[in-house]
Amino acid sequence: MSAEIAQDHEASFTAILEQCHTAAVDAGIPDSHSLPEGFSGTLGYFPVYFPDEIAHAAGLLPVNILGGGNKLEMKHADARMGSFVCSICRSTTELGLNGTLQSLSAFVTHPICDAAKHLAGIWSRNLPDQGAEILYLPQNPNSPGAARYVAAEYQRLRAELARKVGHPISDAAIRSSTRLYNRKRRLMRDLYQIRRDEPWKLSCSESYMLVRAGTRISCEQHIELLEQALDAIRHRHVVAQDKPRVLFVGGFCEQPPLEMLETIDDVCFVVDDDLLIGQRWLTEDVPEDAGDPVWALAESYIQRSNASPVQHDERKPKDQYLMAMLRAANADAVILTAAKFCEPGLDDQLFWSKDLDEAGVQYLVLEFEEKMTSFEQMSMQVETFAESLLFALA
Repeated sequence: MSAEIAQDHEASFTAILEQCHTAAVDAGIPDSHSLPEGFSGTLGYFPVYFPDEIAHAAGLLPVNILGGGNKLEMKHADARMGSFVCSICRSTTELGLNGTLQSLSAFVTHPICDAAKHLAGIWSRNLPDQGAEILYLPQNPNSPGAARYVAAEYQRLRAELARKVGHPISDAAIRSSTRLYNRKRRLMRDLYQIRRDEPWKLSCSESYMLVRAGTRISCEQHIELLEQALDAIRHRHVVAQDKPRVLFVGGFCEQPPLEMLETIDDVCFVVDDDLLIGQRWLTEDVPEDAGDPVWALAESYIQRSNASPVQHDERKPKDQYLMAMLRAANADAVILTAAKFCEPGLDDQLFWSKDLDEAGVQYLVLEFEEKMTSFEQMSMQVETFAESLLFALA
């Protein structure tokens, strides 16, 4: 490949990343005049997982609400919830109260923790015209009736959205949306395969921006963007550096600041992570021609899903799935993180620390919150950790 062609691919990838960054840092919601073609409104939802296909089939643009980041000034939310509540719940409430999310047609949250569960009540009291729903997904998916329960919840959601948009949501529309989202998930799996096989070609922060862009644009637009990005990445000519290979876990709900990921990228190859896990929750394609497409989605949630601290699946015990992730990515060590005040994340951090100690795997424990702005101390910790790993691996 000539140097000129390589430069063209790199310029194309840089432009894509700039587009992703713009989409990701914009906390606003498209209004009726700026919606993509074919959509009549937006549906916002809280992490970790939401069946985007049902909203998409209804003609509502699904938007993952990921908090306000480290640039948001808190003026309203702190008067309505305690300071001990995680940052993402407080900043999401702030975005609702300050009008940033006023274009949402509806807001859905989940009982992934006490704070997230109560978000719907706060929303309904303070933003009664917008409306809020709780989508109840089973924390214990091992019950014989778990898939039936999820399917019933999805059908309830389907009926609520049909009332919202004023027309039925057909099975054919859900099947069509499922095909699109299967394609999108395959492309994201390709991204992560590159991260595992050739991490020098795609950093954690770059991958994160590519995936996060999909929380603000339509599935159709995201597919096009990912296809262009993957073509450019595969043609990147980057010399592999001498960095340790690490996992990053703990970003399943509240998202760490981009600067934190860039700090880790400077000295480590992050070969796998649980960032934006809701976008990649399903590990295999959902059956596209099932007689009941809602059942296919529900069954996939139970049978074809990633492990997560907010789901207690006996088939994915905490003392095994992190080690399996470590082996699959051929990682040398783990960076264990948790958002400040995040009970599920901090609980799993204890489990994982014990398991890694017993296995003799090196790890670094970090705490973050989305509003962090200073990373000097963290940079020193990560650099020292990386140097110790390289010395041990030499």
